[in-house]
Amino acid sequence: MAVVGGVWCISEESKLKKTWIVIVTVVAFILIGGTLVGPIMSDVEQPDYEIIALEQNIEIRRYSPMIIAEVEVEGERKDAISNGFRMLADYIFGNNTVQQDIAMTAPVQQQANKKISMTAPVQQQSSGEAWKVSFVMPAEYSLEVLPKPNNEDIKLKEIPEKQFIAIQFSGTNSSNNIARHEALLMQHIEESKIKTVGSLKYAFYNPPWTLPFMRRNEIMIEIDDKE
Repeated sequence: MAVVGGVWCISEESKLKKTWIVIVTVVAFILIGGTLVGPIMSDVEQPDYEIIALEQNIEIRRYSPMIIAEVEVEGERKDAISNGFRMLADYIFGNNTVQQDIAMTAPVQQQANKKISMTAPVQQQSSGEAWKVSFVMPAEYSLEVLPKPNNEDIKLKEIPEKQFIAIQFSGTNSSNNIARHEALLMQHIEESKIKTVGSLKYAFYNPPWTLPFMRRNEIMIEIDDKE
């Protein structure tokens, strides 16, 4: 800082230092926020499973019976999961009907909107020319009491107990990252002579603002245990 004509003036060097302090502060805030908010937002109910076998980041799991809300969406993988997610989120955040009997002189049906708790992960599976996108419903619900979707494209399904082999990894859900870990999973399946059924399923646990190294992604496929 210097005096020019009796007026205090801030030097260019001082201005530059202050600018860098602001930049560093903003970046630090973003990094801390991404580190904390991602896990917090992902701290929701998840499917119940038992780990049968483990080798590095590959697991064989036995999943308990569950109910899923599923919608089939056409298009590229990223577009399909985005559109499917919006439809399913619309359902669990209130675009559903709850039928309830009110005892008066005779039963009267009443319809109301109800919010369903968010769960993780959002799942995506190829179904030929389209993609199936699904949420697992909270364990507190049975199919009989679960609110029905107003959107007829959304189907509620009971899934029995099943075994899956899954690989877990961090990073973004880019095509390259998925392809790399998919190849590792398929190599392990071939070397271990594990028989599978159906198509690969992708599972993403974190909101998009989570820092890539904090994300949990999975690729899994059902094990054919009928033989």
